[in-house]
Amino acid sequence: MSKESLLLSDKYKAFLRCNAPVEFLEGTTAAGKTTVGIFKFFLKVAQSPKKYHIIASKDTGTAEKNIINKDLGIIDDFGVLTEYNGNGSKDEKIPHIVYHTNNGDKIVYVMGYGDKKKWQKALGGQYGCLYIDEINTADIDFVREASMRCDYFMATLNPDDPSLDVYKEYINCSRPLPEYEKDTPTELLEMLCEEPKPNWVHWFFSFEHNLGLSKDKIEQIKLNVPVGTKLWKNKIQGLRGRATGLIFPNFNRKKHIVSEEWVKEQVKLGKIKFKRFTAGLDTSYSSKSADTIAMIFQGITEDRKLITLAEKVYSNKDLSIPLAPSDTAIKFIEFLECCRKGWGYSKDVFVDCADQATITELKKYKRLHSCLYNFIDSYKKVTILDRIKFQLGWLQQECYFIVDACIEHIREMESYSWKEDKDEPEDMNDHTINANQYAWIPYRNIIGFEEVNK
Repeated sequence: MSKESLLLSDKYKAFLRCNAPVEFLEGTTAAGKTTVGIFKFFLKVAQSPKKYHIIASKDTGTAEKNIINKDLGIIDDFGVLTEYNGNGSKDEKIPHIVYHTNNGDKIVYVMGYGDKKKWQKALGGQYGCLYIDEINTADIDFVREASMRCDYFMATLNPDDPSLDVYKEYINCSRPLPEYEKDTPTELLEMLCEEPKPNWVHWFFSFEHNLGLSKDKIEQIKLNVPVGTKLWKNKIQGLRGRATGLIFPNFNRKKHIVSEEWVKEQVKLGKIKFKRFTAGLDTSYSSKSADTIAMIFQGITEDRKLITLAEKVYSNKDLSIPLAPSDTAIKFIEFLECCRKGWGYSKDVFVDCADQATITELKKYKRLHSCLYNFIDSYKKVTILDRIKFQLGWLQQECYFIVDACIEHIREMESYSWKEDKDEPEDMNDHTINANQYAWIPYRNIIGFEEVNK
């Protein structure tokens, strides 16, 4: 038995009672996710009819330190019912825990997902329960391979870069229980937007749910993290976002995201008056990368604000029949027509000048069909760094807004990052951003406010 008491909040008690096939535990640092999660996991192992189960961490040493041997860890909680064989045994070569239960002895393998060669050899057959520690740092191939081999799947995670595949493929397919939706930060709730999987449950835990933390300890943790940094956002607020290197660190969902209904209501009331509409197209036809064909439609208001009103994004990687430039031309014109009817008319639209094939197809379409639009090569003499400087200023001035339906553009604003080894942006998470820039570059002088030197 544990030397300490496992103090449980009402929400953790609800978590222990919940019977779901897949559960993700996300939240702040020191929220007790691992402590209570591993306790429930071992209860599920005891109930499982299968003999073999898996605990996965970055490596076995990390699992020993943070899961097996820590205070209120496996050995502390289950004592003589468990035997840890860190070097394997005669019958089981993989590091494992023998767990004595009323349903017979269970074998819980302890794996590291950081070494692909090792886990590829270790995975095989079917397992009862799978626990992945800090799944946001795990090899996505391991997550895919391991999760399809189990009956019950639990994972803990700390908020991280929202563009990681694990969010789209797994975490964002889960939902909080209705009674705990209000507990989940709105910014995080909005990200749980993929097609929901039946009975996949998302749990958000914060300091207040960890009754083992004193108020003084909570304050000490908070004081050790600079307010307003990405570390504060990740660890203290429990919100997703890259910890370092973001190009637009001043992008704030509460300040810069608006609803389509709100914009249209403001237009109706005369509080927003659009001076000009503009659109941009950025293309990538690769079917082997996550690059996209991105279409953006924007409005510039009389009071010098830029609002991204609509987007359409395609990825040849996800399509069984990849799009060609001729297909993109048709789809872009359909997008522009939809925006014209919903928002207004943009006579001049701007297309990536590096993609002459698509520009040729657009101009060919205009020759053969009635078409309202002028297709203009994007103007790239405004450097990428200068574009970023403009946007950072507009964000700071609260002159840059995005309609909440533009999910991909919001994702890129929260993911677009600097290279670690060079003072230049990464060539990823930037396709809607590029299309956005092509659209506003010709009109940059009517957006935002010049600084006045006093």
